[in-house]
Amino acid sequence: MINIMIVDDQPLVREGLGSLLNLREEINVIGTASDGEEALEKALDLLPDLILMDIRMPKVNGVEGTRLIRENIPFTKVLMLTTFSDSKYIFEALEEGASGYLLKDMPTDTIVQAIKTVYHGGVVLPKDFTSHVLTELRKTKGIDEGSFTKELPSSIDELTSREIEVLKLLGNGLNNREIADTLFITEGTVKNHVSNIIQKLEIRDRTQAAIYAVRYGITTF
Repeated sequence: MINIMIVDDQPLVREGLGSLLNLREEINVIGTASDGEEALEKALDLLPDLILMDIRMPKVNGVEGTRLIRENIPFTKVLMLTTFSDSKYIFEALEEGASGYLLKDMPTDTIVQAIKTVYHGGVVLPKDFTSHVLTELRKTKGIDEGSFTKELPSSIDELTSREIEVLKLLGNGLNNREIADTLFITEGTVKNHVSNIIQKLEIRDRTQAAIYAVRYGITTF
């Protein structure tokens, strides 16, 4: 059973999505909140496994809410919900520790599968994520897509060819089991590779590894 919270400023979204998800035997909606500040207050008491967090909310938005949750309850994972593909906020939320994002109008089955993926250590990045992020980065950093994806940090040279393969699959949102199946190796070996990647690239966690892969176009290798 995966215990989750739903954070959204619209009561109909909270109640509607909560009712749909509670129909699934593997999901237990243990609470709701209307913004990031209330989410932290309730999460400190309820200790959910995962929070579905809207990005745009009054008072404390989803980006700041994600930062608060990840700083204070690091074992609680955050999956962003949005009604539009806003690369700037999505990217900021991922950098604050969110494990991916979904559009609110996605089918319930897709949302449930995403919850399971994140719960088991995966990252959820819709396939059009790369283009949105690169578009935002071009606007904010003044770098064209071609040069941005080629100018890799020197730290990438520390990775073995197998670790680069694992990093690429992390950038595509695969969890350890899916990476193991793709590369025909054990999950334990994947975990070792992920740990090495995090250490060598000096990043925080596997979500940051996925962002790294997207940021530098490693998913296109």
